[in-house]
Amino acid sequence: MIHRITSSLPGFKELRFTPGLNILLAKKELGATDKQTRNRAGKSSLIEIIHFVCGGDAGPKSLFAAPEIADATFGLEMDLGPEKIFVHRSVARKSKVQVTSSAFPIPRSESVGDWKSFLGEVMFRLPAAGTKSRAPSFRSLFPYFVRRESEAAFLTPEKHSKDQQIGDLQIALLYLLGFDWQIAADWKDVRDRERTLTEFRKAAGSTSFGRIVGKAAELRTQWIVKDARWKEIRAQLAKFRVLAQYRELEEEADHLTHQINDLANANVVDIAALNDLEHAVQSEAPPPISNLEAIYAEAGIALPGLALRRFEDVRSFHESVIRNRRNYLAEELSETKSRIANREQRQAALDERRGEVLRLLQSHGALDQFSKLQGESSRLGAEVEGLRNRMEAAEQLENAKTELEIEKGRLEIRLGRDFDEQSTRMKEAVLAFEETSGRLYESQGSINIDKSSNGPKFSFPMQGARSKGVKNMLVFCFDMMLMRLCAQHGTGPGFLVHDSHLFDGVDGRQIVSALNLGAETAEELGFQYIVTMNEDDAFKERFDGFDMGRYVLDTVLTDSTEDGGLFGFRF
Repeated sequence: MIHRITSSLPGFKELRFTPGLNILLAKKELGATDKQTRNRAGKSSLIEIIHFVCGGDAGPKSLFAAPEIADATFGLEMDLGPEKIFVHRSVARKSKVQVTSSAFPIPRSESVGDWKSFLGEVMFRLPAAGTKSRAPSFRSLFPYFVRRESEAAFLTPEKHSKDQQIGDLQIALLYLLGFDWQIAADWKDVRDRERTLTEFRKAAGSTSFGRIVGKAAELRTQWIVKDARWKEIRAQLAKFRVLAQYRELEEEADHLTHQINDLANANVVDIAALNDLEHAVQSEAPPPISNLEAIYAEAGIALPGLALRRFEDVRSFHESVIRNRRNYLAEELSETKSRIANREQRQAALDERRGEVLRLLQSHGALDQFSKLQGESSRLGAEVEGLRNRMEAAEQLENAKTELEIEKGRLEIRLGRDFDEQSTRMKEAVLAFEETSGRLYESQGSINIDKSSNGPKFSFPMQGARSKGVKNMLVFCFDMMLMRLCAQHGTGPGFLVHDSHLFDGVDGRQIVSALNLGAETAEELGFQYIVTMNEDDAFKERFDGFDMGRYVLDTVLTDSTEDGGLFGFRF
């Protein structure tokens, strides 16, 4: 239970509480004008202070951003387990709290994170921080017991904030009701994946992203072709032998080829000359005298004997010349044949060397060729890996929806089985809710906890549930149900706090009936029930046997004077 709430502000009205029902009233003083209202007296600020000291956020739009309380400290004395502790938190140093207890009377500084973890372990038996990452947090459970109007906490029983996500809601309520909360955590994971898949599908539908992802079948074909080529390149690399003198041997082979070609060309010229020489040798001979005589006879000239003798001398001279010519041609012929033979020998030697060089070049490769081959292999490897990743992503995208539907079906089966196994817990919740609603209305309401394709579903059928007042009383019934379950199983903070906004639109008879029921339930179960109310709402109706005045705190708030509110001044 909460014993007292304090502040370092000079005019702050310290509040002291007792076991059972505690009513903090805001009243309208005699003589107050119509412009003076109890709505600024600080009733809701009490709720904000409890949250602040218990580790709640204090953002720029919160009460604690007001410059008038920038240096203030707020304190809370309460029972926590077997100890009575006093904790205070400074607005200026929000990251720390100071804790004093009967176990350690010297104030001890704690980080807000450690403080919340400690509160979760003691109040709700939550696992130690870091042991189960998906477990409900203290701040996801505590607001069910101290609802805030600033978070629209009275719109529907199962939510303590209008911004509360369905996953957080399901995990928290399954935990508080004693069911397997990990089923809800698994469902939250499925929803997160489903949300990611939806966004991914939207992106994949766009032209640019669609080109990146592609279709699985097309990508698989591309991957097969590229992978086959990559394997070929890797096989070549495995066989590749680097020859350091590769370029020099290439140049030598080219030079040998040029030499062989030059020798061949020279032989062609000499062979042509050889043919000419052989023909000349065969055709070299002096003309016979009979031919000469025939020529002269045909010309009608008779050669005398002296002329014939002189011609004989000429012929002898000519034969001498012919012999000399034949000897010269024979020498030329021999030299030409020798040159041809020498060239052919050189050609054979050069060709043999060129064969050796070419065979070496065919069996080895140059270092730069090896480097290029390696580069091509690396490029293809990266391309194959990229295609494989895209193909897998496309397959996952195409298969994910089916897999998620299967997973949701499995979770629905698990949830139904858990409800069957925890039938006692289900019965406790249903009966507790119906008992409370039955004492408020002739037509009692119900709580339905059912499985659905989106996880556990909570509904509260009740006649007139569209009325704001009836809706608010459903919240009251739900919270009383939680307090009964916590009392039965030894968990929870040991107190329940309701702001006056819970009773907005509620019939006066139901208000008094609810306060009486709250007082009886708190006394029966041994918890503390703190309510803030406007005075005229509290006393507009009577309930036999219920004296509301005995539960009203000595401190009464009003906004009719400058110092009448909780803080002792007007903001």
